[in-house]
Amino acid sequence: MQTNRSGNKIIITVAPVCHTGKPVPSECINPLSPDEIADDVANCARAGAGMVHLHVRDETGEQTFDLNVFRKTLDRITSKSDIIIQGSTGGLSSMSLEERCVCLDEPRVEVASLNMGSVNFGETVYINTIPDIRFWAGRMKEKKILPEMEIFDLSMVESCSRLADDGILDRPMHYNFCLGQGSASALSATPQNLGCMKSLMEPGAHWGLNHDQMPDYSMLACALSMGANVVRVGFEDSFFHAPGKLARTNSLLVEKLVVLVRSMGLEPATPGEARVILGLEKLRRN
Repeated sequence: MQTNRSGNKIIITVAPVCHTGKPVPSECINPLSPDEIADDVANCARAGAGMVHLHVRDETGEQTFDLNVFRKTLDRITSKSDIIIQGSTGGLSSMSLEERCVCLDEPRVEVASLNMGSVNFGETVYINTIPDIRFWAGRMKEKKILPEMEIFDLSMVESCSRLADDGILDRPMHYNFCLGQGSASALSATPQNLGCMKSLMEPGAHWGLNHDQMPDYSMLACALSMGANVVRVGFEDSFFHAPGKLARTNSLLVEKLVVLVRSMGLEPATPGEARVILGLEKLRRN
């Protein structure tokens, strides 16, 4: 049953830059420089993406807390498109709290990822303690930036409600369920796991799916059939749009997703429509 749908509009998010250290197939063009990322994002926006997820990186693609290159990238993106900018407070556990949330100091960032707990990452632990989460959430509230709560495990769904009860997070909340075979994911991407996560979230909230290392769009289709407001593609997650079929560019991933969305009787939301769905304009006015 479809629930939590805003009309028939679906927000497509693109995460265009591959993780640092992850091998990039020779057939794929992974954007790194401000110009490359901006051109790529503009093509994705024309194809139907309403939001872009970006980490603060230097010109070699390494994560950094220096905002200079990030701002150059945003200058170029905003000159070509009105796509929503989603920053990341992910980063590396070795970075300080301030370094991990430096993107919040850029006023063009309207949404930011907020990891809701610690997870295994390869042979180490990706640390996101409750005090850390309170700190980042507080900065987002101060800057009037919408938190996208990254959920890797079932317990994290209930953590959102507890923090909302404490006034740390505002309602209605925006969940992003992170499933898949990546080294930072706690649950595999199955309809059963997605259904369990969805069953625990608060009524009336927005939610979406990030399928790490997805081989195809089957789980995105599952999420859409279950009422997701947001679905995400991009080289940060996967290079594939179908079994064994690589996408040369991020815009091709978006184009294929638009076909899926429309085949289900839905439509990709424009950036303006996405702002209304997520309440971003109201958030900035208050």
